[in-house]
Amino acid sequence: MNVTIHPTAIIEEGVFLGDGTAVWDNAHIRHATRIGEQCIIGEKTYIAYDVRIGNRVKINAFVYICTAVTIEDGVMISAGTIFTNDRFPRATTVDLLRLRPSDPDEHTLPTLVCEGATIGAGSTIGNDLTIGRFAMVGMGSLVTKSVPDFHLALGHPATSVGCVCRCGQLLFRFLQQEEQQITHTVPCPACDLKYVIQDRVITELTPPT
Repeated sequence: MNVTIHPTAIIEEGVFLGDGTAVWDNAHIRHATRIGEQCIIGEKTYIAYDVRIGNRVKINAFVYICTAVTIEDGVMISAGTIFTNDRFPRATTVDLLRLRPSDPDEHTLPTLVCEGATIGAGSTIGNDLTIGRFAMVGMGSLVTKSVPDFHLALGHPATSVGCVCRCGQLLFRFLQQEEQQITHTVPCPACDLKYVIQDRVITELTPPT
């Protein structure tokens, strides 16, 4: 199998790396994580145990991916992104006498990043949410709720401001809520793929074959 692992990377027991995947310097991948084919794991990135990552995923430097995160094919996660999985984190028991265990429990909540999505640099991703297919999260955003397919989400907290093409080009900026019942047929100015936008739902007319 053709896998590139930098000599300073830490790959724990039971990790699966798909063919063509590269893990760069000082990355740390915990036990039982599975990473697909032709992925890039950037320097000083930490991936917790039991994480699932698909094929052709690009994870840049200084990314933190915790347990209960699933990343589908073709996702880009830019530098400095942080995932979370606990809404009520505490270091110790209530009497401060014992450390709480780090094993998943009823407070460990999942995050799903769907195929083709992009997460911009320096973003923080909450939990119990989904980032939809080919959605785009702008740099520095704080994501506290799910992002629909093809939506562009920005801000603190992140809100949907428009929609993007599979290629990443901005297709349409959302107007006031009462104006969203209008149906728009929108061709991408960069690659000519076509979409229908109605009530903030984006449907592909010409998905690539």
